[in-house]
Amino acid sequence: MNAKTVVRVADLTGKALDWAVAIATGAEEVKTTEHGVSCIYQLPEGGCWTNFYQPSTDWSQGGLLIDVYRISFVTSGTGPQDEQGNEPIVALTSALHYKVCAGSTHLIAACRAIVATKLGELIRVPAELI
Repeated sequence: MNAKTVVRVADLTGKALDWAVAIATGAEEVKTTEHGVSCIYQLPEGGCWTNFYQPSTDWSQGGLLIDVYRISFVTSGTGPQDEQGNEPIVALTSALHYKVCAGSTHLIAACRAIVATKLGELIRVPAELI
């Protein structure tokens, strides 16, 4: 990871969002590859190594975070509709530093809310992930 770019958490997607979640949740040995993010992340039974850390799209990884960070969701009246007529999903953290973030899926909204809660609304992300 060389150069980093400042990005709004609300704009994070894909590999950049997955990397930010790894950093925000304290994953170890976080590395970027051409395939995405590799790291050691925590499961209830201990650390787990993966070459494909994708909590923004993989329910086996991101779903656990929804429980850990006690994320709630709202979809009614949350904003402009997408091409299919769906309103954005809004995730609310119930942590000490309450944050609200939107996304096109529950996992994306939850991941953005976790990152914003832990790291703030603007973060520095490896430029190669943008």
